[in-house]
Amino acid sequence: MRFNFDLTQPRFNDEVKDQQQQQNKSLIPYSPSSSSTPKDQLQWLPLQDHPLFSSSIGAGDDYDAGKSSPTRVLPRNLMAWDGASRIYFWDSKNKCLHRISVRLGEPDPTSVLAAFPSKVLQADVELDFIVTRISINRNGSALILSVLKSHLAWNVCLRTVPIGSEIYQNSNNAIRVLQAMWHPYSDTHLAVLSSDLAFRIFNLSSAHGLPEQEYYLQPVQRGRTRNASSICPVDFCFGHDHLWDRFSVFILFSDGSVYVLCPVIPFGSVYLWESIVEIYSDAQTFGLKSASSTAVSNSSLAISWLEATFPELNQQEKEVNHISAVKARPHVLIDASLSLQGPLGKVCQDEEDNNGFCSVECDGRSVSLIYDSVGKDSILVTAWSGGQLQIDALADEIQPLWHTGSPPRISFDFHDRILGFAMICESSADQLSVVRLDQPPDYSGWLGHPPPVLRLAIVDLALPKSKDGDPLISMYIDPLIPERIFCLHGGGVDSIVLHFLPFTNQINGNIEGMKTPSVHPVLCTCHGSNASSSPLCGFVVLFDSFGYSWIAAVTSTRECLVLEMKTWNILLPRTLDREKMPDESEEATERITPDIISRDILAGPQLVLVPQSSNLRSITADSIEGRSTLHQYFKLFHENYVEYAHKVYFELKHHGPHLKKIIDNMHTRLHEAQKKLQNVVERQPKLDDRIRRAIEHHESLEDRLHKLRRLPGIHKKPLTRAEREFKAELGTFLVHSFGYIASLEQLSLMNRENSKKVKLIESALKNRQEETAD
Repeated sequence: MRFNFDLTQPRFNDEVKDQQQQQNKSLIPYSPSSSSTPKDQLQWLPLQDHPLFSSSIGAGDDYDAGKSSPTRVLPRNLMAWDGASRIYFWDSKNKCLHRISVRLGEPDPTSVLAAFPSKVLQADVELDFIVTRISINRNGSALILSVLKSHLAWNVCLRTVPIGSEIYQNSNNAIRVLQAMWHPYSDTHLAVLSSDLAFRIFNLSSAHGLPEQEYYLQPVQRGRTRNASSICPVDFCFGHDHLWDRFSVFILFSDGSVYVLCPVIPFGSVYLWESIVEIYSDAQTFGLKSASSTAVSNSSLAISWLEATFPELNQQEKEVNHISAVKARPHVLIDASLSLQGPLGKVCQDEEDNNGFCSVECDGRSVSLIYDSVGKDSILVTAWSGGQLQIDALADEIQPLWHTGSPPRISFDFHDRILGFAMICESSADQLSVVRLDQPPDYSGWLGHPPPVLRLAIVDLALPKSKDGDPLISMYIDPLIPERIFCLHGGGVDSIVLHFLPFTNQINGNIEGMKTPSVHPVLCTCHGSNASSSPLCGFVVLFDSFGYSWIAAVTSTRECLVLEMKTWNILLPRTLDREKMPDESEEATERITPDIISRDILAGPQLVLVPQSSNLRSITADSIEGRSTLHQYFKLFHENYVEYAHKVYFELKHHGPHLKKIIDNMHTRLHEAQKKLQNVVERQPKLDDRIRRAIEHHESLEDRLHKLRRLPGIHKKPLTRAEREFKAELGTFLVHSFGYIASLEQLSLMNRENSKKVKLIESALKNRQEETAD
């Protein structure tokens, strides 16, 4: 059964909201932060001083339970950042989500301010599970709650729905979710790797119960270990913005082997048009024009897939000039399934074992994997339970590969549009690629061989022994410096800087002289011999547009730590010691110099050493000795000047197109700069007019201010404390005086009335006396 899931427009009316608020009152006590707070009433505090992060609140009741569960794969992370101005924190005790607005770099670059009170988001259903990780998508419209048994999607508009409930929450199976993450090119697609050797992609905007794409992995058991544990998937990661890497999924298995699925693309995901044109041209140039029929076949499948997924490639050039980004159309090859490329071999210098792999230097089992892209380098970093980080570089480009004759299962709607598909991805034995540095092969692209990896370094974190077993390690790439990796483990946080990147700039692939990675402990949570005394339950990397970055971490005791990370002078340039190594330093200087024109040409022709001869004038030109001497001079001239002229001619002819391209680029930049200057000149009168009006408005305000200063009483001094006290006593006295005056007025009124009555009585008595007298 499918359910509609709208990420942007919640289907709530006021009555339902009131019912949910009454239900939520039984889950969590009412907090003023759960209502909308006016901005003028918010308090901005340092993030580490926010009342939410206080050790007095509690350590979180579910940490010990989650830690002892065998289904935990990665360390907990209950914090997430939307990349702009909001941090989310899951409250394990009250089962709610806190949304905190932050200001980065205020009031100084070293601080991070947070708004108090925070916004409390409550689920529309009662949550009775233990959350281990949270992850938010790019636009902040949906959040994933990773739990011990399954994964839930929590919309920030307070809609909580299970993902893949028909698969992961079925009581008849024991499928565990190993890893889940948002796709980097879509805000509504979630990728999930599970223990049933399946990689699934869910489209939360249409159906969250059933997957849009299913890939059933069939790896080949290779390597030293051949038991069942060696084919257990552990982690996966997506590639970044480099050729076909953006369509690739890297899957890590417990024995350290890495496989690649390419191409994998969610329906409706958005990509840059220039990147699509780049890989399309690459397939046509190096694939279709290859002399190998296998390469032509593979590139033809890739081209047909690109043209069907991005129909803009078939349009005229004039119609696509204005396109900056394109959306992927639902498409799948009906007679072919993706090949599980791998396991990725290694470029070896030493002797490899019987299966073609070089010996593994790391201990334990692999636990996590990340992909890092620096320039044109594609880096894979594998974390091992023994506390080592294995850093490899892809020695060649990734290319798509299908198994023909293995059709997938495709579901359609009533309009014959693709809704989803499922396929079996097998790995063939002939895909193994091992390369020896001393015997480089004549490699040609699009032959179906997965790229080998070049071992760059192995970093030992020297983690202490944990009482709970092997340490769990997770890794994060610094968004500002891709050469820096943050490693989160039970002992704290370490910073690993890869000084040899970009590796494409290294000379001849010589990895022996490269500087080893530097490891710096950023945060330590170990106290004494206890390695898990205060483990971290939250970690985010914050950065702004000015080049500043911070890390925020929360311990299990609700203590928040904010550290500013230095981004400048992290990657030191290579220094040359000319005194100790004059030959090597000179050679290195030559390598660093841009290879536009060789240094031999710039140095000019060599000096001609004329042989010393005392009797040169006495030699006649017709003699044998004279002809021999003349021939020797011609030879010296030819070797030094004529050959140098040929070298100059060759260099100029060879670098002519390159220099022309540079000059054309400079002319283009100059033209753009002239256009910008012209725009500035055109806008200058408007700016002058705005400045003039601003000055006039400022002068009018000053005139008004002067007039206000001339008003009477403006220069009166404020009352002193004694005068204010006297004024207060005087006011009290006046109040009592007003009471007395009112009483006197009433008495005088009564007196006047009594006087009138007395006069009336006297008049009546006088009249009666007169009548009696008569």
